[in-house]
Amino acid sequence: MTENPLGTEKISKLLKGFAIPSIMASLVGSLYNIVDQIFIGQGVGYLGNAATNVSYPFSTICLAISLLVGIGSASRVSLFLGNKQPKAAAKAAENGVVLMVILGLIYLVAGEIFLNQLLTLFGATTDVFPYARQYASITLAGMPFLIVTNGMSNLIRADGSPRYSMTCMIAGAIVNTVLDPLFIFAFHWGIFGAALATVLGQIFSFSLAIRYLWHFKTIPFEKNRFHLDGRECLKTCGMGISSSSNQVAITLVQIVLYNSLTYYGAQTAYGTDIPLAACGIVMKTNAIVLAIVVGISQGVQPIIGFNYGAKQYPRVREAYLLAVQWNLVVSAIGFFLFQCFPQSIISLFGDGDQLYFEFAVLFMRTYLFMVLVNGVQLLSSSFFTAIGKALKGALLALTRQIFFLIPLILLLPLRFGIMGVLLAGPVADFSAFLLSVVLVSIELRKQKNITQINSAG
Repeated sequence: MTENPLGTEKISKLLKGFAIPSIMASLVGSLYNIVDQIFIGQGVGYLGNAATNVSYPFSTICLAISLLVGIGSASRVSLFLGNKQPKAAAKAAENGVVLMVILGLIYLVAGEIFLNQLLTLFGATTDVFPYARQYASITLAGMPFLIVTNGMSNLIRADGSPRYSMTCMIAGAIVNTVLDPLFIFAFHWGIFGAALATVLGQIFSFSLAIRYLWHFKTIPFEKNRFHLDGRECLKTCGMGISSSSNQVAITLVQIVLYNSLTYYGAQTAYGTDIPLAACGIVMKTNAIVLAIVVGISQGVQPIIGFNYGAKQYPRVREAYLLAVQWNLVVSAIGFFLFQCFPQSIISLFGDGDQLYFEFAVLFMRTYLFMVLVNGVQLLSSSFFTAIGKALKGALLALTRQIFFLIPLILLLPLRFGIMGVLLAGPVADFSAFLLSVVLVSIELRKQKNITQINSAG
């Protein structure tokens, strides 16, 4: 077993080494959906785009499950390694792998059984439903593989191999990207081909992730310990609940948002399908920025967790603040593109009439107006998870989606109509940002005081 550099290496070098591969891996996860969206938009049309949009909550639920177990077990691994408890770290990792497999299979079965009801709940209209059902029924088959792959990626990063984690995700994305145009345009399989390409890419990534089980460097696995432990499951889920609850909240937001757009859209010239299609494109475009922030968050998590476990609080503070700086740079670029080139971005996803582009541009500029500060809340939630304060992390994860955004989506349209739905986004983003700054400032001040007391003693 080799010494873990997380406690000694320069923070900026560590963040670069861990976050960049994590960003690439996270981006790939978003690109799975975006690549499908682009090719479906070109090959099927905006109804096909709307179908992938109402199917998207299946992916966010899948990510919620993988983060629950992946972040939870990886956080415990990092803390145990920081405390020099390798056997406890191995137990957490082993239990996490088994839990990923079981939850993935349960999710597949439940999704297929209740597919029609869920698509209706997610906002599928009469014209969109046939496309959505065909797409979702196939992509659900890949969800168990995706859950294990995403969960394993967190463990692989905690083991100090972020590049391998990145490779797993990129390899699957390449398979998906190559097969998408082949299946859609050459074989004329339409939305079925897009879904099949996605699943095959996920299976390929899964095979690479599982291969790493025999190559862990800092976690001493024992073959006979790969079984489910109830207490360990509860502790793992407790650690991962912050990141997972954020995805669950995103799913709830999607349901409320899609249904609100179709309801208020029906009262305008845009109708029901245009707002639904435009919304999905805007959300998935923003998902690129969020994927980078998630990548930074996942990359800094083992650094913060290890150093907090080792009681090196100045390094914890430095890692968090550097991650926030990275996020602000990325978000500033996103803000510039969304405000200055919205129609060019939307045009990548296929053609539409004047009303379609009019609403899509308005949606992008309004809903994403506060994207500059949106990532701070996500980073702050992960920060509390990494230091073992999962409840506070979960609370912070829910603030934007549950406490601010959903009530605003329901209330603002009563006064402003469909424009109120769009305005809910920036108002919720800024409110969550302010709360994040307050809570993290209090925590960092506590850590600084502990360091000063220890130095004086």
